[in-house]
Amino acid sequence: MPEDTRQLETIQTHSLEETIAAGRRFAQRLQTGDCVALMGPLGAGKTQFVRGVALGMGLDDGRMVHSPTFVLMQEYPCRVPVYHLDLYRLKEPVAELEDLGFEEFLTDGVVLLEWADRASGLVPQDSWRVSIQITGPTDREITIRRKSGPN
Repeated sequence: MPEDTRQLETIQTHSLEETIAAGRRFAQRLQTGDCVALMGPLGAGKTQFVRGVALGMGLDDGRMVHSPTFVLMQEYPCRVPVYHLDLYRLKEPVAELEDLGFEEFLTDGVVLLEWADRASGLVPQDSWRVSIQITGPTDREITIRRKSGPN
């Protein structure tokens, strides 16, 4: 079956606040079982986008959102649980995510997966893809796609 990837939108942001606001707007599309694969270079704003998503899903305090690089996963109390994972430092991301219970997170809440390209085989066929590119000192280009079909 051929891959079906639809580009939904490309957003230009010019500040940290605009990147967070883009995440907040995007959150309105999410529901239990959704996986969001976040990609982009270091410093692109993936965690800031996640902060916006968590706020948009009902998190009371955006200061709770931190990069889970060293702890692997953060859980945020939102209207549905939000699981924020970071694969940057994992040596065997697929095996480690399976051991962590990745599939269970998807049945219980929304999964936001930074550095998702490191475990593309584990990202569900039907998922969101968010790519954030640095286009200037505070400027970002955020491309949001909905993907369905083979990984």
